[in-house]
Amino acid sequence: MIRRLAATAALIWVLGFGWFMLALPGPADARPTDAIVVLTGAAGRIDRGLAMLRGGAARRMLVSGVDPGVGAGALARQYQVPRKLFACCIDLGHEAVDTRSNAEETRAWVRSHRYKSVRLVTSDWHLRRARLELAHALGPDVMVIGDGVPGNPEPGLLLSEYNKLLVRQFALALGLGD
Repeated sequence: MIRRLAATAALIWVLGFGWFMLALPGPADARPTDAIVVLTGAAGRIDRGLAMLRGGAARRMLVSGVDPGVGAGALARQYQVPRKLFACCIDLGHEAVDTRSNAEETRAWVRSHRYKSVRLVTSDWHLRRARLELAHALGPDVMVIGDGVPGNPEPGLLLSEYNKLLVRQFALALGLGD
């Protein structure tokens, strides 16, 4: 009985990992949201957020998890963005160091602006867990649209991210999420 249960659990895990690997979420459509939130990390995330901001998908953007030593001027130069755009429409969050603290930093920013919809921009392999964390932090009154930036992750990274997602889903299901 225990062997069958273990074998069934292993099969479910393997099938789930296969789905996780093969069905990474892609970019979202251009429907407008109140705000854009970009989680720092892999290449292409900030570029995607800026493209969506410039395209009118939202009026304001938060870049969460920016190194404390990096300011708006440095990012404006690096991404060739007019400082005027940074001054009016882009905020930098320097507090977050991981996905959960990205969600906490974003929650404070979303609440301060009273936003009701957010476009979450992060890597495709990271999107499911980041969206889970953000939706949990924001609650049911704020819609979170995932916008995955295509990446080329190593299998080990995918495996690690899948396991983190499962652990976090399990913790939240048991009410251990906070």
